[in-house]
Amino acid sequence: MNAPSKLALVPFVSVENMMRLVHHNGLDAMLIRIADAIEQDFLRWDQFDKTPRVASHSDVGVIELMPTSDGEMYGFKYVNGHPKNTAEGLQTVTAFGLLADVHSGYPVLLSEMTLLTALRTAAMSALAAKHLAPKGATTMAMIGNGAQSEFQCRAFQAICGITHVRLFDTDAAATQKCAKNLENSGLHVATCKTAEDAVTGAQIITTCTADKQNATVLTDNMVGAGVHINAIGGDCPGKTELHSDILHRSSIFVEYPPQTRVEGEIQALAEDHPVIELHEVFSGKTTGRTDDKQITLFDSVGFAIEDFSALRCIKDAIKGTDFYIDLDMLADPDDPRDLYGMLNRAK
Repeated sequence: MNAPSKLALVPFVSVENMMRLVHHNGLDAMLIRIADAIEQDFLRWDQFDKTPRVASHSDVGVIELMPTSDGEMYGFKYVNGHPKNTAEGLQTVTAFGLLADVHSGYPVLLSEMTLLTALRTAAMSALAAKHLAPKGATTMAMIGNGAQSEFQCRAFQAICGITHVRLFDTDAAATQKCAKNLENSGLHVATCKTAEDAVTGAQIITTCTADKQNATVLTDNMVGAGVHINAIGGDCPGKTELHSDILHRSSIFVEYPPQTRVEGEIQALAEDHPVIELHEVFSGKTTGRTDDKQITLFDSVGFAIEDFSALRCIKDAIKGTDFYIDLDMLADPDDPRDLYGMLNRAK
């Protein structure tokens, strides 16, 4: 049997190679690179197909497809969210993604996206904060210390200049895990026994809890004037983290309103409650933070363009490296009409 032709091969970035790629470039550099790619793509917002993710909900979690295209490349991500998995020794979130050439439909990249989603989520959070957080902010509260927490802290350090983080989780072991992982990061880390303690002195508050329910991680009295809230735990119907009074006091920024109104914190508000789209802030069409006392809220649910940007970034990053393998994914018969003959000749 003949070896696969070049047209049959698709570059695949495994978990092992994703880790090698990150260590080769440096975590800070990769977070900045992904954030830059997201900002570039948000600046050409109108070129993209936009649709809320396609979700399949069950009583234990959700499985989603997140597609988009800029007319030249098509991308999608498969991702799940199963909070019960942690107790079973499994990841809450797993993912993989693909880029394809729109003109031929041929895939040009397949990649793991469990690690890459953690990187792009953190990069997106810090990118939004770069435009919305108080100038000179140095301290962030990180409420929810699961798998995403360290990436968030490192992204805010690399992109926003955060120097101090205050950690809290209802599971003290998670907080200790996060603190230990950040020991050599250059961040000053404080572990806190309550969420109220964690937000004390913080100019940025990040919430990232996993329970699939309408929870009150932040109450109204915990949020003072002039802070930036990065709410990333509310990401499906019936799952929120903030008391609704906080929303009414905040300027709310979102990725894509039709998706966020269903999945984000603003699902608790009226359909016509005003929100600001982040791409308009990035382009300068709309002002982000307007004064020192304003409360800004990034109601983050994750959007397909961010995954497209991350995949595009990885496609460029692996060029000239060995941080991928070629998969024999595509049938390539000598005669495109003779797929059966190709099968027969392989006996």
